[in-house]
Amino acid sequence: MKFREKDKILILSATYGDGHKQVANAISEAVDLNLPDTEPIILDIMQWLHPFLYPVSNYFYKKVIKRFPQVYSYIYRKTRERSAFSTKLNTFFSLGMGSMLEILQSINPTVVVCTYPFAASMISKLKEQGLIDVPLVTIITDYTDHSYWIHPFTDQYVVGSEQVKDRLISLGVERYKIKCTGIPIRQKFVKTESRDLLATKYDINPNQFTILVMGGGEGLIGKGLSTFHALERISTPIQLIVICGRNKKLQKQLQDELRNSKHKVLVLGFCENVNELMAISDLMISKPGGVTISEAMAMELPLLIYNPLPGQEEDNADYLVNSGLAILAENESDLVTKIHHMIHDSFPLLSMKLRTKMYQSKTSSIDAVDVIIRTANRGKEEQQMAMG
Repeated sequence: MKFREKDKILILSATYGDGHKQVANAISEAVDLNLPDTEPIILDIMQWLHPFLYPVSNYFYKKVIKRFPQVYSYIYRKTRERSAFSTKLNTFFSLGMGSMLEILQSINPTVVVCTYPFAASMISKLKEQGLIDVPLVTIITDYTDHSYWIHPFTDQYVVGSEQVKDRLISLGVERYKIKCTGIPIRQKFVKTESRDLLATKYDINPNQFTILVMGGGEGLIGKGLSTFHALERISTPIQLIVICGRNKKLQKQLQDELRNSKHKVLVLGFCENVNELMAISDLMISKPGGVTISEAMAMELPLLIYNPLPGQEEDNADYLVNSGLAILAENESDLVTKIHHMIHDSFPLLSMKLRTKMYQSKTSSIDAVDVIIRTANRGKEEQQMAMG
């Protein structure tokens, strides 16, 4: 018996921030679970196209964001709308189109999905030059828009909110090309976990107020130690679960400094089971990365935003606060005040939970894959019609 070769979905991402990669993983997982005749293939385009440049560029990206956030903010705002400057910078980041064409010819995907804006730019340019005719789906991984996500030969956009959809339409993208599914997340953030069972696993009191503190994959949490010293001013003993990501230095410092804290403190490094930690928490303090907040919303976990990075994180924070999905702390003193208030008054937490039920999507990944497959099928039909 001859088996038909599986259709391939090529998912192009990059590890400049964890969000692009996490969305790629969510799409791949949803394809594996729901489409047995389809093979998802994830490629980090920077690692593939620029294997020698990638480690250096990734290092400087993290350093600029951490030490010179205003520089990143300037570039982000300067390129927000399409301009001569943004076009030149986009051209620089889109180098390697010849190698990309070779990858596409080797894999021969039925559709390309981009969770990284410069990957979408490269595919659009190859389509524009008539070198490929594969359908292109772009998934915007934040609750905001930027010129680098928008390209003329994109067949379909997947966005996280109606606000982003409206913004794209105002920028000239045809309405039919935009589907609002929510930002795709992995299935483990959809399932409801038993708080009592998980509390036993992590040695946490399920009846005590618990705060999960996250700072992204690199553990960029506020101002580091001073933020946690400020939390000592909360008079009521609480439980703190702190995820430091890959920041081992901060993890070691916190374990040493908070050893004698009045609060019960669990300090962790990079975690694969963040969903379990969300399930046993009453509140999450975090930077507002698009994927992290989407995961928290799916878990119906209230958000306290602190220290957003200039750029898309500030835009995400504005969206969340204006939608009643999160509270923003302006500084350490404000952070402590707002936490103290929520410990003694559950109304803000309940209000955010109720709002989250209205905005979150527990089927975002499945819905996004449905959009991808529909786009791929349209592409096949168009190719058949062109062939006569």
